[in-house]
Formats: sequence, C-alpha cells, structure tokens
Amino acid sequence: MTHAPIHNAADLRALNSRPESGPPLDDAQIASLLAHLPDWRIADGALEKSFAFKDYHGTLAFVNALAWIAHGEDHHPDLSVSYSRCVVRFSTHSVNGLSLNDFICAAKTDALMARPAGQDNLGPTGAFLGAPRA
Repeated sequence: MTHAPIHNAADLRALNSRPESGPPLDDAQIASLLAHLPDWRIADGALEKSFAFKDYHGTLAFVNALAWIAHGEDHHPDLSVSYSRCVVRFSTHSVNGLSLNDFICAAKTDALMARPAGQDNLGPTGAFLGAPRA
C-alpha cells in the first residue's frame, strides 16, 4: 500500500483501509505507527486498546459508533464488551498479522473518544447521553 508519510494520528485518520495481501508489517513499521496511537499496544499479534465508560449505555454507544466506522472501512475489529469497558483488537487476517489498515482504524477509533472540555455528557459519537452521574 503506497501512501504519504505518516507523521501523526491525523495522517492515519485521513487514510482509508484497502484490501491487503502480502506480508504483514515488520517490527520497525509497527513501532513507527504505534508511536502515533497513545495507549494502544501489541498483544498476541493484534493491536489492542481498552476503553472505559461510566455505564453500559456509554459502552454500547461506543460499540455502535465503532461498528459504523468498521463497516465504512470494511475492516472489523474483535471486541470484548462488558458493562463499562470495551477491549478493541485489530489485526489483518489476509496478511496473518498487522497491516496499515489496523492502525488507520485504531486512529479513527480514538477519534470517537475526542470530546470538548467539560462535555462529559456526550457519547463517543457526540450524541447527548443524558445528565452526567453525580
């Protein structure tokens, strides 16, 4: 996959996933891309991050927003969902490892959590989730 140089997470978010074949990313490529994704880690050959929420409603709002992104990118993560947590794992089966698509989708996943200061009552998609808990 040929692309412009990647200098930050915004550069990753500007890209779109494409069908992949061939070898997975090597360790140096993975380390370079991982540097742009705070709190993501490599675990058992997948790109992984755990997201915490205050309640089940917030967790499911995140999962639904992530499903929309995954559908648009045609690149779907493995999810582990509980009441107040969702663990997201990206890998690329067609290359039997990690590809640029995993990092693109991870950056777009992080963007779901971006909120203006003081807007704790907004869900991961910016939708109002009701009054914050006291």
